[in-house]
Amino acid sequence: MANQTARIRVKLRGYDSIVVDKSAKSIIETAVSTGAKVAGPIPLPTKRRQIAVNRSPFIYKSSIEHFEINTHKRVIDIIDPTPKTIDALQHLQMPAGVDIGIE
Repeated sequence: MANQTARIRVKLRGYDSIVVDKSAKSIIETAVSTGAKVAGPIPLPTKRRQIAVNRSPFIYKSSIEHFEINTHKRVIDIIDPTPKTIDALQHLQMPAGVDIGIE
């Protein structure tokens, strides 16, 4: 049988890359201070969503305004977490605008 180690995967998503990076840094500092090993943050490809909207529905129908929304993603693997690590991650305050998924 292969040696299986406990692992927690944290996925971060947000529209502002600076806020996502700060959140990743605080998660890493918390995990390292409680005695766990950390791999990451691994930047995943940025998802770009582009939207075109008419400026006016009547006279200036051919004038179109373009918008773009970028979704930035990061993955952090916490290897061999201790109970203290899990407790510290549950009580960690994250800024608004960052979506966190834990596996």
